[in-house]
Amino acid sequence: MELIVSTKTISTLPNRIALVHEWFSPKSLGGAEQVVQSIDRLLFDLGSKVQLVSLVDGESARNNSWLFGRSIKTSLIQNLPFGISHVQNYLPLLPFAIEQIDLSDYPLVISSNHLVSKGVLTSPDQLHVSYVHTPVRYAWDQMNVYLNSPLNKRLFFEPLIRWQLHHLRQWDQLSAARVDCLLANSSFTARRILKYWGRKAEVIHPPVSVKRFNWNKPRDDFYLCLCRLVPNKRVDLVVKAFNQLKLPLLIVGDGPERSFLQRMAGPSIQFLGHQTMEQVETLMEHCRAFVYAGTEDFGIAPVEAMAAGSPVIGFGKGGLLDTVRCIAQKVSSPTGVLFQEQTVSSLSDCVQWFEESRIWRNFSPEAIHCWAEQFSPEVFGSRFENALHKAWKSHQTSCDVALSDLEDLSKLCKSD
Repeated sequence: MELIVSTKTISTLPNRIALVHEWFSPKSLGGAEQVVQSIDRLLFDLGSKVQLVSLVDGESARNNSWLFGRSIKTSLIQNLPFGISHVQNYLPLLPFAIEQIDLSDYPLVISSNHLVSKGVLTSPDQLHVSYVHTPVRYAWDQMNVYLNSPLNKRLFFEPLIRWQLHHLRQWDQLSAARVDCLLANSSFTARRILKYWGRKAEVIHPPVSVKRFNWNKPRDDFYLCLCRLVPNKRVDLVVKAFNQLKLPLLIVGDGPERSFLQRMAGPSIQFLGHQTMEQVETLMEHCRAFVYAGTEDFGIAPVEAMAAGSPVIGFGKGGLLDTVRCIAQKVSSPTGVLFQEQTVSSLSDCVQWFEESRIWRNFSPEAIHCWAEQFSPEVFGSRFENALHKAWKSHQTSCDVALSDLEDLSKLCKSD
């Protein structure tokens, strides 16, 4: 086995590593993809040969993708009609498809999981480390949020979907038992892993590009909400609250709920749709506060807003408990305000207090930015590398013990 020299230490990680992600698609370029890119770069810096693995690949042929020209091992979904562009439509097939990918040549398998990638099959001689963004949200605690949305109610497929999710929950729990080492992106995700899978997970917060923001910009009087417009983000609560308050709100993002939310919105609310990276940076650097009402597993956008010096007004549950220092808790260098109930009245009261009492004056944009720096890619890389070394060393020790026991058994048999 080759030795790979790190700038920090001498690593005994194997030379051949498989890095598994659910899918690589131009439609999915979010936080999970940033994690995969960071892991890929880390393994490359360690001198390892990485084989990317995915259900489908729609990126390696795209010129402006970081995956352009890369070899990506795919599943049977790749060749099905609309498999690349609409992989999620094949949801009932995805557990089966991920299990058919042969990774037997790779001593170390790393999966980036939010749906099925942790379900790849490995042998006892292989180490499988899974970085978990979330147990499947819509199969577990957020199932009814998805199914009760106006869009899904109109589809009339609810009984069938519930039946499919019932089977997905069973497979999700069983496949989690195959993983040797679980890493979670937040304390909230770690608690969900313990509840649904019965496994403990180490928390390593995902990388956020905090250095690209400038915190030292003049603040305007508008509030900002940025996310995909899907049911679990609860943008409907934000819209209803700002309708009541009649305060200026800019909503950035797109998704299936956009038309529904636009019909609901009053004159003080503007929908900007998709914005470029530069436009998002400008909005975050100038908004009075960033507003988020969803239960987030980690929440990269709120951390980006803090990197831009913006205080966060968010729902006090989920990943935001790891990232937002609430001013109401009398902490030093607060970074935002957390409202306690996921209701219009709770959010509305919080924003009204923030506005009328001029609470924003109590925040230091520089201190908020400094807090956000602990979620940088450099911090993630260091913690992830240490976790890999620890897991690989433990795996090697267990393999050596098993081999020693086998040799002892062989000697015993010969002596008989």
